[in-house]
Amino acid sequence: MNNIHPTAIVSKKASIGDDITVAPYAIIEADTEIGNNCEIGPHAVLYNGARIGNKVKIKQASSVAHVPQDLKFGGEKSVFIVGDNTVIHEYVTLHRGTKETGKSQVGKNCLLMAYCHVPHDCSIGDNCIIANTVQIAGFVNIEDWVIIGGVTSIHQFVSVGQHAMVGANTYITQDVPPYVIIAGKPAKYSGLNVIGLRRRGFSDEDIGTLKEAYNYLYDKSLNTSQAKVKIDAELGNNRHVKNVLDFIEASERGISGK
Repeated sequence: MNNIHPTAIVSKKASIGDDITVAPYAIIEADTEIGNNCEIGPHAVLYNGARIGNKVKIKQASSVAHVPQDLKFGGEKSVFIVGDNTVIHEYVTLHRGTKETGKSQVGKNCLLMAYCHVPHDCSIGDNCIIANTVQIAGFVNIEDWVIIGGVTSIHQFVSVGQHAMVGANTYITQDVPPYVIIAGKPAKYSGLNVIGLRRRGFSDEDIGTLKEAYNYLYDKSLNTSQAKVKIDAELGNNRHVKNVLDFIEASERGISGK
């Protein structure tokens, strides 16, 4: 049974699941889809293009699927997708895609803290934590199990690899490789995200192998191409190292802290 406050404005054309709670003064536009067991907080706005999974909690005054802050946007139809079990805290702003990709998205089991911004054509994976006031630019790709510290800014087109952690108040202008900690101004390599990896079941052997790989990558006597060759030759059989090599190969902005 749905519980929709009488002051909420909910379009009759919106697709709404079961056991939905909509708080006072929330607005839900026509071209929206909301799964089951969701909570929409007071003064939250779900604009056309919002695609909300199951068991999602959207706190007060958040904005989902508003139009992109991109001068090239021409009013084309696009969406913002929010995965199951994700929590969106107060004053978060989530902008839908442009014609370049048609969507922005946040995965399952994510936590987006107050005042953070996810703009047009961005992709955030599953199990990510985006802390307070994180400001992300367009076309950023954040893989699974990433933690971004508060008041961090991420430049457009940057990629952040799986299981990485970015320290608070960091300015990221280059790609952050998987499994590492990047922090500071300028952003610097601060070692492997050992605590996070252990919590997620990585073996001591895999962690040790990844440490070896990053010792090569961040060796000042080696450029990135030389480091890649050594890592591949000596450690490339490890599946996590293979992820690192694939990430470096695909990087277009260079590697943070290198």
